[in-house]
This record gives sequence, C-alpha cells and structure tokens, in this order.
Amino acid sequence: MTENTTETKVDVQFANLSAFQRDILLVLLRLENSDEDSYGLAIKRRLEARYDSEVNHGRLYPNLDELIESELVDRGQIDKRTNRYTLTETGRDLLRAHGEEVAELFE
Repeated sequence: MTENTTETKVDVQFANLSAFQRDILLVLLRLENSDEDSYGLAIKRRLEARYDSEVNHGRLYPNLDELIESELVDRGQIDKRTNRYTLTETGRDLLRAHGEEVAELFE
C-alpha cells in the first residue's frame, strides 16, 4: 500500500485528520456539488445520515474550527446567524490527492 505523502501548504496530511474530519471534508464536497447550502445544520444532517446516529454540535463545530485553522475549510456568512462552510483549494487538493492514491490501488 502506498503512503500518503501529499502535503498541503500548512503541512496537513490526509492521514493526520480524524475520520470525522475526513468525513466533514467529503460532506462539504458533496454539498458544494449539490443545490444545498453548506451551512452547519446541512453538514450535521449529512453526517447523521452517513453515521445513522446523532452528531452533537459540540463535536461538529470544534472540528470545523480545526479544519478552518488548518486552511482546509473557509467560513463565510449566509446571513447574520448562519455560516457557510466551503472547501479551500488546499482542502480540494488534499481530497483530490487522496482520491488519486486510492484509485491507483485499483489499477
């Protein structure tokens, strides 16, 4: 099996993210490719569907904050009370590199 050595601008490796953080990145990519806004509750609902169990706000938002600090996710505003979360180019590159690495295993 190949080792993921692709690093982002802030030296974050896919393998160093928690499984929950990886799932957040995947959910954000799916939301961005849909007609649905990528606000906190939409992310939470998608994760709950994935896990078939409740996702606590106290788990979701600290992980989103870590992904923002790692420059993998951006936070913007939809309105005064609602934030929009989107992948940064670095976050997209990290997912793309991991996807390519996994695809190589099936060649």
